[in-house]
Amino acid sequence: MKRMYGLIAILLLFLGFAFVQESRPESAHQKAVPTVGILQLLSHPALDAIHKGIIHGLAEEGYHVGKNVKIDFQNAQNDQSNLKTMSARFVNEHANAMIGIATPAAQALANASSNIPVVLGAITDPKGADLVKSNTRPGNNVTGVSDQAPLKSQLKLIQRIMPNMKTLGIIYTSSDDSATAQYHQFAALCKQEHVRLKAYTIASTNDLNQVAEQMVSQVDAIYVPTDNTVASAMQTLVSTANAKKIPVFPAVDTMVKAGGLATLSINQYQLGVETGKMTAAILKGKNPATTPIHFEKRGEMTINLTQAKKLGITLPADVVKEAKTNGEVFK
Repeated sequence: MKRMYGLIAILLLFLGFAFVQESRPESAHQKAVPTVGILQLLSHPALDAIHKGIIHGLAEEGYHVGKNVKIDFQNAQNDQSNLKTMSARFVNEHANAMIGIATPAAQALANASSNIPVVLGAITDPKGADLVKSNTRPGNNVTGVSDQAPLKSQLKLIQRIMPNMKTLGIIYTSSDDSATAQYHQFAALCKQEHVRLKAYTIASTNDLNQVAEQMVSQVDAIYVPTDNTVASAMQTLVSTANAKKIPVFPAVDTMVKAGGLATLSINQYQLGVETGKMTAAILKGKNPATTPIHFEKRGEMTINLTQAKKLGITLPADVVKEAKTNGEVFK
């Protein structure tokens, strides 16, 4: 009988050891799979392109969704209360990194945690938005990628296409820190180049139609900085401008497809790829505090030939050639 009890005890010990060995790899796997929270301000082509680029960038660095990284994607639909709630969600689930697409989203994440790394998904002015101490040495848990547009090149492009322009209008959202910063920079450039600039602001998309109708009767062309509110209602602006045959020159390539005439800008998808790569580096141990903000320097010519035809504008041959060779042409 004692011998039988001994055999049973040995068998139980063996089964217990096998169970522990079997459960360990699964537990270790679960613990090894990091969670990345992505918070997007709202839906429009530019921000959607950044989001897709992020997934691509993570994959290029070995992080494949559903295999060895978990993505918790949240879209705030331009609601400030959603930004706060969704940021708290990432903190409560102990995300390994958080990505903010658009300045308000990044600010919400930075306010939610001073410990979890926050990666800026194409934020125009990180230092100006009080997200980092400096662009070269961020200093805390926040770093990322800037979508600062090549404003000087964009102004020169407008002048090349509209050599007889007398007044250039600019429209932006007054509560958008990035758009406001770009307005001031663009205004300074226009002053240097002796271009008459007339500014128009909106508080929300509800104002856009009325402000646009006023603007198109007072300007020869319209410039739109990197502005998520205007981008989300681009069709409204273009429709009003088309009625008066006023061209719209946006800062962002995806807004050309939506009815803008032309731009020399940074590819939004590529900005997302760089954001994904930086997030991967942080997941592998890189310190956000000492990781400089990445500024993309490669601009691409993007033109809309359909829009040019509607407006009766002949684009310079060299502009068309550059777009076909090293950019994008929408027909």
